[in-house]
Amino acid sequence: MGSIGKDEREEVIQAWYMDDSDEDQRLPHHRDPKEFVSLDKLSELGVLSWRLDADKYETDEELKKIREARGYSYMDFCEVCPEKLPNYEEKIKSFFEEHLHTDEEIRYCIAGSGYFDVRDHNDAWIRVWVKKGGMIVLPAGIYHRFTLDTDNYIKAMRLFVGEPVWTPFNRPHDHLPARKEYIEAFVQKEAANNAVNAAA
Repeated sequence: MGSIGKDEREEVIQAWYMDDSDEDQRLPHHRDPKEFVSLDKLSELGVLSWRLDADKYETDEELKKIREARGYSYMDFCEVCPEKLPNYEEKIKSFFEEHLHTDEEIRYCIAGSGYFDVRDHNDAWIRVWVKKGGMIVLPAGIYHRFTLDTDNYIKAMRLFVGEPVWTPFNRPHDHLPARKEYIEAFVQKEAANNAVNAAA
């Protein structure tokens, strides 16, 4: 495949359906055969993505525009690796517990890489590999989890609207308004679109 029409985001963000293996969570966990997921398909789940210049994050006009347009007033950094994160093994296990948040989760990978796993409309896991320069937004109410890959390092910018609230609600928390709103906005909408397409 040539470079014409190639989505440059795919150089820093890739996604695929996961296998059911219990092997190390930091392995890629591709299905056999591999089943990749387009970034357009991720957007149907509410997962937004950009490719930015991580070496110029302090002066990047595109990042500034995104922050202004989406109201991301808060920003900090999180480094996840054995040397920098206290109680590393415990924290990595807690990040990998399936959960949701009542607000968006915004992560911009400044260095390293990691996996954000999200559930599709049929509850199957999609692994989203975010590398340096990749920025993703997970919508409020989507079930997800995070782990490092085998390089064991990520430095990410965390963005938030207003004061940050990082509270994870481990599954099941289907009664929360954020979950119900997510279902209405993305899951039921997709089911309705599929029904229309089937009838056409």
